[in-house]
Amino acid sequence: MVDAAEMTRTPRRTSPPTWLVLALTCAGQFLVVLDVSVVNVALPSMRSGLGLSEQGLQWVVNAYAIAFAGFMLLGGRAGDLYGRKRMFLVGLGLFTLASLAGGLAQAEWQLLLARAVQGLGAAVLAPSTLTILTASVPEGAARARAIGTWTAVGAGGGAAGGLVGGALVEALSWRWVLLINVPVGAVVLCAAAWFLTEGRAGDGRRLDLPGAVLVTAGLGTLAYGISQTEAQGWTARATLLPLLAGAALIGLFLAVEARTASPLMPLGLLRLRSVSSSNVAMFLSGSAMFCMWFFMTLYAQNVLGYTPLEAGLALVPSSLAVVLGSKLAPRLMRPVGPRNVAVLGTLIAVAGFAWQSAMTPDAAYATAILFPGILMMLGAGLAATPLASLATSGAAPQEAGLVSGLVNTSRTMGGSLGLAVLSTLAAARSAGSTTPQALTEGYALAFRVGAGVLAAGVALMWLWLPREAKPEEP
Repeated sequence: MVDAAEMTRTPRRTSPPTWLVLALTCAGQFLVVLDVSVVNVALPSMRSGLGLSEQGLQWVVNAYAIAFAGFMLLGGRAGDLYGRKRMFLVGLGLFTLASLAGGLAQAEWQLLLARAVQGLGAAVLAPSTLTILTASVPEGAARARAIGTWTAVGAGGGAAGGLVGGALVEALSWRWVLLINVPVGAVVLCAAAWFLTEGRAGDGRRLDLPGAVLVTAGLGTLAYGISQTEAQGWTARATLLPLLAGAALIGLFLAVEARTASPLMPLGLLRLRSVSSSNVAMFLSGSAMFCMWFFMTLYAQNVLGYTPLEAGLALVPSSLAVVLGSKLAPRLMRPVGPRNVAVLGTLIAVAGFAWQSAMTPDAAYATAILFPGILMMLGAGLAATPLASLATSGAAPQEAGLVSGLVNTSRTMGGSLGLAVLSTLAAARSAGSTTPQALTEGYALAFRVGAGVLAAGVALMWLWLPREAKPEEP
């Protein structure tokens, strides 16, 4: 009777249709990426509602991004060892509860703590979304299309953040940019618990908690040191001490990983050309792309005078462009190769960043936001899919969750550190002035530097990325 019952359950529980796996994993990824950008248009309202400082505003974004990036390697390895479905559910549950806490926060520290815990939940959730997807779809054209959809949904989450956040702030309050995750997260959690099947490729090794703590503390300390340059300058003790401490923690992390029996980040993976080159490219791309939404929404509201909803609507064409680029990428990868598509996409983004850097305080919507935004996000969508495909194709199945986490870590940590650097440069150029002209000069400098970073990324991709996505031997 037990065997018959198991046989009866098997078709439904062990073999969910691919479209359902794709829908659930994309829903998880959408929530994760949405929360990177959804708070941007709510920042002015958060500042007035909770009395946030300028540095506090930056850390509303960075607290999430640093916890997200710093613990994502741990989340990916946990999925490999203890089950990807289990980690999907744990991550989504933690993310949903932290969203509730953030939406109910009554003080700055409560909001920042909730955002950090949100990031931790996202770090556990995000690697599982990509690993479950790639394990469910055979390698080849079908997997490229699935990754393209996953990338499009993730990019769309980042792009839709402005519109969703603007609508919620105007219709309700800033709190709902966090509270909206609660009902959505609950629905996805229930559906995933029922339909997804468990899968793991691990061998019972323990998690490398010291490595996770060291890399997260190191990256967070570095970001804090960079943020201090705005008020203290680069040579002040308040800046140099965290920068040196962050570098020392990263060095200690690498030393621990080289000696531990079960490293969080097996350094041998970095000898794979596809893994190392794709992740460095992701880091450079993320350091510029992540900042686009932050500065565009501030420019629209603080300089052009848009309301939160108007700022969100202004970025809708960019949202559609990133989805279009992500869906076009798999079609172009077959005839021209993933490396060439990544280079093409990044070149288009460079053109958009350069155009955006010519912004003025009284520019028209078409030239100030519409067309440069479309170019930036079309390029981002084209580049992300081939980079993710190249990275995940180079590693063994038992390392799939780790590599998926590494891809997301590179992109998000690049964005977090990029935001800290570019915010500092923009603030220094504005010199404390809040006039439209001064703010515009600061934002324009950020886009010029972003264009230069992406141009360096183009050269790196052309010289270092492998031509094709295929398995390698370490």
